Amino acid sequence: MKTEASSSSLRRLPPAWSIVLGGAVSLAVAMGIGRFAFTPLLPMMIHDGVLNLSFGSTLASANYLGYLLGAVLCMGLPQLWSSATITRWGLVLTAVLTFAMLASNQFSWIIVRFLAGIICSVVLVHTSKWTLALLTEQGKGQLGSIMFVGVGLGITLSGFIVSAMVQWHWSSHTGWLSFGIIASVLVALTWRLFLTDEPNPVKNHPILAQQPDEKTNWYEMSLFSLAYGFAGFGYIITATYLPVIARDTLPASASFWLDLFWPAFGLAAVVGSIVATRLGRLKDPRLALTICYLMEGAGVIGAMIVPTVSGFFISSFLAGLPFNAINFFTMQEVMRLRPSQAARYMGLLTALFSIGQIAGPPMVNYILQSAPSAQYGFSLSLKIAAGFLFVGAVIFVLLSRIWPIVKKEPNNCQCDSDNA
Repeated sequence: MKTEASSSSLRRLPPAWSIVLGGAVSLAVAMGIGRFAFTPLLPMMIHDGVLNLSFGSTLASANYLGYLLGAVLCMGLPQLWSSATITRWGLVLTAVLTFAMLASNQFSWIIVRFLAGIICSVVLVHTSKWTLALLTEQGKGQLGSIMFVGVGLGITLSGFIVSAMVQWHWSSHTGWLSFGIIASVLVALTWRLFLTDEPNPVKNHPILAQQPDEKTNWYEMSLFSLAYGFAGFGYIITATYLPVIARDTLPASASFWLDLFWPAFGLAAVVGSIVATRLGRLKDPRLALTICYLMEGAGVIGAMIVPTVSGFFISSFLAGLPFNAINFFTMQEVMRLRPSQAARYMGLLTALFSIGQIAGPPMVNYILQSAPSAQYGFSLSLKIAAGFLFVGAVIFVLLSRIWPIVKKEPNNCQCDSDNA
């Protein structure tokens, strides 16, 4: 142990702030641009006449299917390269695929959105692993949630940028070009940082020290994974259709506000990532996840209960606040339950999450086809989504009661050193 600790301390690591910043920029590119820029651009593409809502749902489903495949790849394939290398080249591909949306061919768009889903899923898993591992090596693992600020900032900035484009009467084609340029610049700025490989496996984390028996907690891991999958279904309708729902629900007099609800969602996600650094001190991440699920569920359904401008803003904030925190607390719990196979099980949970996402748009399409109005169809879809989030919250409460986390005394931690 002493020799290992000494060798670790001799490694030259970037400062903790630069590690967090690199993780945040990586997620801003992969998730904020590669994945979620499509949400605010969808109404522009519909307005430009290059697609309709039905084909927009098809593109969304293609992206979520790719996200699922990317998660499966993280789970099932041997890791031939470090997480730093995978992240670095994944970001390059994200920029390339963003530029690829400039092609005026709907079939190619399906392929591009599918591949973008694979890449953003892989980058999410390996950026999380890289960031948490390096921060843990420096004894600052609680700062890990701040990297998810990148997702919220990416969503916020993409929303504001698209809102400005709408006011300037730009086309969606120009929108994709702009996001491709932004992604390329951010990749260039972080390239050198991701030349630092992460340690493997992650050690010396205060929660990782409480390693459960990986053979006897299969039921716990299964229920936890199911609950996380519910989060994918619970949020995806809002994340895919929020600007469209706002346009269909609010009167024409509210047109000024229609493009601001998505940035509000992203800004709330940034705040949630910062707040999570405080909740990260909780003994049991599952209690934090319970709070997050209840809050997001309220946000998902809130706009349909109070269909006003203020109602949409409050709903966007409540749904966005726990958005990134859920990912952080989930990754934290995976590293406790499966410390020696973190990337594999992060991939598993991401796969289940993406299955929930894939189910969302087809369900909305089916309900809209039989609903008396689009507003009624969206309202029913959001109620179903919120219900899944509330059920997930109940599962976390049950997990915390059935399998409570018992912190070990410092003098008992040495017994696990041989298995670390």
